[in-house]
Amino acid sequence: MIIFFTIFFSLYSVVNYYVFERGWQALISVPFLKPFYIFIFLLFSLSYIFTKIFAEKIPAYIYDPLLWIGSFWFAFLLYFILILFLIDFVRISNFFFHFLPGWLNNPSPNTKLYIGSIVFSTVLLIVIAGFINRSNIVLKTILLELPKKSSTIDSLNVVILSDIHLSAINNEAFLEKIVRKVNSQNPDIILMPGDIVDDKSEILRRDNIGNSLRNFSSKYGTFVCTGNHEYINHADSVVSYMREFNINVLRDSYIKINNQFYVIGREDISINSFAGRRRKVLKDIITEAEENLPKILLDHTPVQLNDAVENGIDLQLSGHTHNGQMFPLNLITKMIYEVSWGYLKKDATQFYVSSGVGTWGPPVKLASDPEIVNIKIKFY
Repeated sequence: MIIFFTIFFSLYSVVNYYVFERGWQALISVPFLKPFYIFIFLLFSLSYIFTKIFAEKIPAYIYDPLLWIGSFWFAFLLYFILILFLIDFVRISNFFFHFLPGWLNNPSPNTKLYIGSIVFSTVLLIVIAGFINRSNIVLKTILLELPKKSSTIDSLNVVILSDIHLSAINNEAFLEKIVRKVNSQNPDIILMPGDIVDDKSEILRRDNIGNSLRNFSSKYGTFVCTGNHEYINHADSVVSYMREFNINVLRDSYIKINNQFYVIGREDISINSFAGRRRKVLKDIITEAEENLPKILLDHTPVQLNDAVENGIDLQLSGHTHNGQMFPLNLITKMIYEVSWGYLKKDATQFYVSSGVGTWGPPVKLASDPEIVNIKIKFY
């Protein structure tokens, strides 16, 4: 964990300095704005870190707005960097090929201000568009066929949703909206492959976030596995909090549903980094489970997919990737994961990786829609 946060803070400091310096240069013709610029930049760039460090020591009326400000800053920072990199690429190319007009080759202070204003306006519009899209939760329906083996089950109406990231941003009102959409599908079972929370249980309880979890309605109940954000926010505590709302959390364990099929939940692979423990080997988790019943696996991070294939899992459900959440980060997640978003079949095992219904950090989603997935399973 120390290595993770060291890398994060080092990179975060460097990119913030880069953006700050370029903004400072743009204000050369309006020096009276520079003190305001310093204050606003520090407020936005430090708010998220401040809230996470002092979360339990500051009241909600300070914590909540600072969390919103700091979270939005991650989106602004990403698109500032991308546009500034593009400008720098053009400038370097111009050094060799001399294609820019003179007024851009050696821009005046006023020209720098105009360019800075255009950059800011462009980024603002992008972030607003992403915020609007984040609120547009899409309900997707997928038809799958699975072998029933010795089970007598013919069909199963499953609703899956991952990465809610409950917090002052993805708050109780957001959760209520999700619950209504899920229940409208009359699910037989609700499955959530991790990252249900994005804050410590003390903060969620203080802000009355999570109460609507008990309003999920289905025939067999709601089942969850842990994600990396459960571990970031003290897994044992947040798992206990979720269980207060009738959420069944499977931690390297399984449950037989109505003697017809199994739901298996793995601890997230980040358990090693954040808790210093290793999760159980999948083979050991299901060693006493009957081989002749269908098996559905919840595993938050879609890595080591061959584990599911080699252990006779019929369907694995994952999340975590958010499909990058903001373009062009989805191009990176596609290179990292065998499947970053959507459906995959390997041998007899089928996989679905959700892009998530919530967001981490900025409430901005531009690489894909926030989704709730209704999987209608037909057994043969």
